[in-house]
Amino acid sequence: MKTDVQIAQEATMKPISEVAESIGLLEDELELYGKYKAKVSLGVFDRLKDKPDGKLILVTAINPTPAGEGKTTTNIGLSMGLNKLGKKTITALREPSLGPSFGVKGGAAGGGYAQVVPMEDINLHFTGDFHAITSAHSLLAALLDNHIHQGNALNIDTRRIAWKRVVDMNDRALRNIVIGLGGRTEGVPRQDGFDITVASEIMAILCLANDLDDLKERLGNMVVAYNLEGEPVRAKDLEATGALALILKDAIKPNLVQTLENTPALIHGGPFANIAHGCNSILATKMALKLGDYAVTEAGFGADLGAEKFFDIKCRFAGLKPAAAVIVATVRALKMHGGVAKADLGTENLNALEKGLENLEKHIENVGKFGVPSVVAINKFPTDTQAELDLVFQKVKALGAEVAISDVWANGGEGGVELAKKVIEVVESKESNFKTLYDVELPIKEKIEKIAKEVYGADGVTFTKGAEKMIKTLEGLGLDKMPICMAKTQYSLSDDASLLGRPSGFNITVRELRLSAGAGFIVALTGEVMTMPGLPKVPAANKMDILPDGTIVGLF
Repeated sequence: MKTDVQIAQEATMKPISEVAESIGLLEDELELYGKYKAKVSLGVFDRLKDKPDGKLILVTAINPTPAGEGKTTTNIGLSMGLNKLGKKTITALREPSLGPSFGVKGGAAGGGYAQVVPMEDINLHFTGDFHAITSAHSLLAALLDNHIHQGNALNIDTRRIAWKRVVDMNDRALRNIVIGLGGRTEGVPRQDGFDITVASEIMAILCLANDLDDLKERLGNMVVAYNLEGEPVRAKDLEATGALALILKDAIKPNLVQTLENTPALIHGGPFANIAHGCNSILATKMALKLGDYAVTEAGFGADLGAEKFFDIKCRFAGLKPAAAVIVATVRALKMHGGVAKADLGTENLNALEKGLENLEKHIENVGKFGVPSVVAINKFPTDTQAELDLVFQKVKALGAEVAISDVWANGGEGGVELAKKVIEVVESKESNFKTLYDVELPIKEKIEKIAKEVYGADGVTFTKGAEKMIKTLEGLGLDKMPICMAKTQYSLSDDASLLGRPSGFNITVRELRLSAGAGFIVALTGEVMTMPGLPKVPAANKMDILPDGTIVGLF
């Protein structure tokens, strides 16, 4: 069996200029990064401002398991299937982070015959967006510490610095560090730490900005510390806004590549969904809507995280109205949610499948809370039995949702035609009555409790003393009227990764709140979720290499 990277290396790619031409992009709207990658000028929006938008399809999933769900693979396969049916479709995805690529995943550009290419480039440095975000974040950290070293004219309280450093790598040793050691010329000693780049507020801002002016305003509003009077100190107070925007001048432009079947793909931005808002950029999504009949986008992990944030944060800020949502599930993953060990997933087990379907049921309910019609995509595996597939179909239809088989990993766009037909049917026959879950004017606690109770199924929320204190601080500063970005384990509807299926009788514990004033939301950290992951015992990096002829091996 060929690996994903072998399949990708055998792909017949079109020059990216031809892919661009197929969706109506002009030559002077492209900035080429070699033969198969390009940045797209934001001038496209001015040219197409009067063109009606296409239909927006969100691809989400059940809570992920080690059995695999294939959300990105399904997204790509669906977009190719829609094109086969004559619908001009563009997929809009996030860029992979080097941290998980070298850690557990080994790559994140789809799989089998439903991939975006050039896969090796996309999974590595791509067009340098993440490096630009890391550099901008690092510049602000340097300006902040330099300001303190040079006399601290803003009276910054060095005990209340809110701006950590970032690196696009899983490195647990950097979670908590001490900086400024070595004497008077080396800065002011203090405790600091690193987050992974995809958790950076600048990453969120890049993905939520509507244009360059909006980007600059958001960058300037970032709160980096508090002064001795307890007032926020922002990036614009450090006169950092212009330089930060300058570093991001190219990164703000969406990246155009293609699928294995030459379907256009706009890949831009990459915030994690368990610790950030988990969606690709507003600019890439809006561009896909202007250029295509259908824009197929995704939101990270299960619908409790990615889809909720897509609806409550991204769609709220961008004024987007999704026409439908696709919820990806596999028989294998559902059986794992029903208590089956990974080693036994190849054996038919209808009882465990019935139990695990409760997880899917909750996600269907959740999407319905936002007024969006849903289609369940069963990502097919060779071990699935007909009895198991029949049970899933019966359950989903009884819940009032549509369902279709997705066989895109093995058969590419042809394997996505059944799902594509079902999506078209739903979009053309069912009205989307999209609405957000809560009003941002509600108190912070009420917003968090609404998400926890309605989306996760929790009985309530417990706030630590530190979280309570931060809530009072934000309310006192008038910075509480923002959406909530929940940071929670992706593996469970609860904040306990071991509680699979559809747990009940639990509380969510909010241990910390972080203000992302530039991005425009408040991050609520729950359970044991961390903003700097670590590497596993055997990292994927250990199996990667490049051969003398330039062939890359081991990258998924």
